[in-house]
Amino acid sequence: MPRLYATSDLHVTHTGNAPLIDEIQPDSPDDWLLVAGDVAERADAVIGTLATLKSRFAEVVWVPGNHELWTVPRDGGELRGETRYRHLVRRCRDLGVHTPEDDYLVWPHAGRPLTIAALFLLYDYSWRTPQAENASTAEALAQARAANVVCTDEFYLDPDPFPSRPDWCDHRLKISEQRLDAIPADHGTILLSHWPLHRHPTAPLRHPEFALWCGTTRTEDWHLRYRAEAAVFGHLHIPRTTWADGVRFEEVSLGYPREWRKRARGPVPLRRIL
Repeated sequence: MPRLYATSDLHVTHTGNAPLIDEIQPDSPDDWLLVAGDVAERADAVIGTLATLKSRFAEVVWVPGNHELWTVPRDGGELRGETRYRHLVRRCRDLGVHTPEDDYLVWPHAGRPLTIAALFLLYDYSWRTPQAENASTAEALAQARAANVVCTDEFYLDPDPFPSRPDWCDHRLKISEQRLDAIPADHGTILLSHWPLHRHPTAPLRHPEFALWCGTTRTEDWHLRYRAEAAVFGHLHIPRTTWADGVRFEEVSLGYPREWRKRARGPVPLRRIL
């Protein structure tokens, strides 16, 4: 029986993480792999890593994280926003790696067909601390800055051609809803995203203000609405299994070396989903 595996937040350009790619291996050549974003900041590192993984697994499905979308000087600084995303999509297609712009794959080895919905969604600053709940977005961001919490996206994640990241998020939500609504009613789903769809996985954040950059309230019922068998994501660097409304949420990130070196189990670059 083929198996479905997942990984995310490999951050292969960080010293100590690149050798762990050798540990991402299938049990059989028929196994599939889900990659929930943040492979690297540089396009060549993203594509090179995905090419290696595609050579091992029958199917690889990738969704972008915020790091893939960064426009950084060491990556040429030319591609930004939607143009950068489309560039990565084209290069993934050259490899045979599936993206949020491709037809959804269907996992046939379960009690019911499971559509693997690859989602690129972003965030809209709607996950607030109690102190910022009724504040404007500008005030919520100011409160986060006062707490010394500012996501690097504010400097490197250009939303071009959209006016802001929340506007880009709104665009992606509308596209994704249309595609999810078209999934046959007798199919369950595996919802694959970089940012969590439900807020509960952010509860252990050391700095709760960081939830501003982690998702959107508009997806809080998607695990029920779209009949999810599991929701697979990364971004938080808090790898674990949690549950909401009887649905399994899998945070599958590897994270930075300074994080996984502190864990008793060490680095876990690969998680089995099915």
